[in-house]
Amino acid sequence: MLTVTHGDLTFDVHERGSADGVPVLLLHGFPQRGTAWDAVADRLASAGFRTLAPDQRGYSPCARPRGRRAYRMSGLVGDALAVIDSLVGPAGRVHLVGHDWGAAVAWSLAARHPGRVRSLNAISVPPPGVYVRSLFTTRQALASWYIYALQLPLLPERFLGAGGRPFSPRLVAALQRSGQSRPAAERDAAVLADPGALTAAINWYRALLTGPFSDDTPPVQVPTLFVWSDGDTAITRQSTELTHTEVAGPFRYVEMRGVSHWILEEAPDQLADLLLEQFREHPG
Repeated sequence: MLTVTHGDLTFDVHERGSADGVPVLLLHGFPQRGTAWDAVADRLASAGFRTLAPDQRGYSPCARPRGRRAYRMSGLVGDALAVIDSLVGPAGRVHLVGHDWGAAVAWSLAARHPGRVRSLNAISVPPPGVYVRSLFTTRQALASWYIYALQLPLLPERFLGAGGRPFSPRLVAALQRSGQSRPAAERDAAVLADPGALTAAINWYRALLTGPFSDDTPPVQVPTLFVWSDGDTAITRQSTELTHTEVAGPFRYVEMRGVSHWILEEAPDQLADLLLEQFREHPG
């Protein structure tokens, strides 16, 4: 386990592979940690790459600031850049991979800091601008009902809190409804058993409404792979259809059939194959 300091925050980073391998930054989503990438990271490391999977803001115990404004996208992108600066170098470049919220961070980082990215590989979630527009024009608004529910003060913590147990049964049930197996749901719910961790994870969603949405994000210039699965109940097909409009560089879209939102654990080998293909075609 490595650690990276960004301001007064300290992040835990899970590393695999040789230190001289081409670096790959893996960003997790809700409610997981960097270890969610283990199966994929093993494949990438076996192919000679060096993988770096941080427990992001709120998930690392020593990187858990208070208040929802601390979880705005600019801060999350800054954390990822701090990992690159510290472990790859101030001018270092990585293959960037993100799932769920990690994909949202990856889209923003690649768009605003293309010089730090060899390739962008976004899993499940389209660019933030496309996603927000889809809330007003497609059935994505219905699929995203939970985002509105999580804006309420205190009630989400009471409903999803573990109450001193190893994990919250209600959160486990919600994750199972989204396609996770019970063991995986219990594992991920345990990540948020600590009340501070739960509030921090919810604050990623609450931060969405702390300021006006900016539509001045430039299109992504680096080679981009976007992977979506047709069993995803959180992200609808309609919300992904305009993804290509946010990419000015080479773009590839892959749809996985019969796979839920939890691609990392349901289809890790298939995903690893796609990533290795992309890395070799676009070494940067």
